[in-house]
Amino acid sequence: MSRVEKATFAGGCFWCMVKPFDQFDGVIEVKSGYTGGTIANPTYQQVCSGTTGHVEAVEITFNPEQISYRQLLDIFWQQIDPTDGQGQFADRGDSYRPVIFYHNAEQQQRAIASKNDLQQSKRFALPIDVSIEAAMPFYPAEQDHQNFYQKQPERYQRYSKLSGRTDFIAKHWQDKFSKQKSE
Repeated sequence: MSRVEKATFAGGCFWCMVKPFDQFDGVIEVKSGYTGGTIANPTYQQVCSGTTGHVEAVEITFNPEQISYRQLLDIFWQQIDPTDGQGQFADRGDSYRPVIFYHNAEQQQRAIASKNDLQQSKRFALPIDVSIEAAMPFYPAEQDHQNFYQKQPERYQRYSKLSGRTDFIAKHWQDKFSKQKSE
């Protein structure tokens, strides 16, 4: 029987955080949802109001024998603007802030190391502004938010493009994508 672990990342709108992880072998499931807040089972409207303390996030169930937590961290960094701790792209406010939620001490150490590595790489002129916090209860989002990129592909692509995410990722990570394609 395969070992299964969880990873939880907040990177702005959760619609844009599912597809990047969903395409890799070893990723069993990616759920959109809410975490880090003060009330149980919040709704989308409650989280968007900014009164619950939750962020939009994805919870990834993965097989560490097929894909490592470090690989998931690398994917995460390449989906966000890691210098913007106040939201992501067109989405502003606490519910869209980027966060790595660790599930154990090993994940915490790997998250800190990967953040330090990115800062030291000088890829970005500004400091890396992503919180690393202990995982809290994760509440799946409403069904219409799950796998949005599959249910509403045109709307998903339009949102990703108009929010600025698509262009930012292409500009700052093109060298990584070229390497990955050639390997």
